[in-house]
Amino acid sequence: MKSFLWSLLYCGSLLLSDVRATYHLSAGDPHLIAAQSHAQTRHNGRPPFRTLNPAKTDSQCRSRPLDLVFIIDSSRSVRPGEFEKVKIFLADMVDTLDVGAEATRVAVVNYASTVKIEFLLKDHANKPDMKKAISRIEPLAAGTMTGLAIKSAMNEAFTEQSGARPRSRKISKVAIIVTDGRPQDQVEDVSAAARASGIEIYAVGVDRADMRSLQLMASIPLEDHVFYVETYGVIEKLTSKFRETLCEVKVEVVEDPCKCEARLVFQKKTQAAIQQLTAKLADVSGRIERLENMVGRA
Repeated sequence: MKSFLWSLLYCGSLLLSDVRATYHLSAGDPHLIAAQSHAQTRHNGRPPFRTLNPAKTDSQCRSRPLDLVFIIDSSRSVRPGEFEKVKIFLADMVDTLDVGAEATRVAVVNYASTVKIEFLLKDHANKPDMKKAISRIEPLAAGTMTGLAIKSAMNEAFTEQSGARPRSRKISKVAIIVTDGRPQDQVEDVSAAARASGIEIYAVGVDRADMRSLQLMASIPLEDHVFYVETYGVIEKLTSKFRETLCEVKVEVVEDPCKCEARLVFQKKTQAAIQQLTAKLADVSGRIERLENMVGRA
């Protein structure tokens, strides 16, 4: 009888520990935040030859609409073949987005010593037309007035007259700057003004790009907004990174409060029942032990 009661007590203690382990909200291990390095290793082999095909379209994301403006450096340091790779990068980016009047609108600002707005946010509402416009872009081949380009984008490309949605629509405004050099004008103040106006800035540096200037232009956190590739030959690899960033859908999972309440009620009742059972078993065990001692003395 005593061994049976002790077995019952042991099973009850195991059940109690199991319930506690199941429902106890432990602190858990601290989150490990890994710093993301966007520097790309040098491309050892020759990249496959690609040309811009306006008719070809790939997968797209449908997470959120954007007012997206590309600001591309076409100064003398960007060779013609390299500029073609920039255009392919733009076309690939267009392919990944859900382009449309009520979805993502795209504009391109081309710059060197001067700035040329190639097309506005309101100009093209479908991918083929947009990619044809990209294929027609020609380099300007002079200096690197990056600050002037950012200012022009803010004052001309991101306006409602040019196709940007009103602030009340809460459409994200994003600028992606691609450059391989050091700006010949000031970028800090104009970039700060652009960010203050609600424009999120990504800075992509290629080859000889000045990292400090990229950091002054980009939004924070810098590790999420500054990218670097060693050659234009691998700039297309950034498409997947931007796809993850621009197409990201953050879903907050909210558990049914009724289920939470039911779980807590079950937890409390179960623990209370086990505590009562444990107390009774301990009492019975104590009585048996006293009886055995009395029998032993007799």
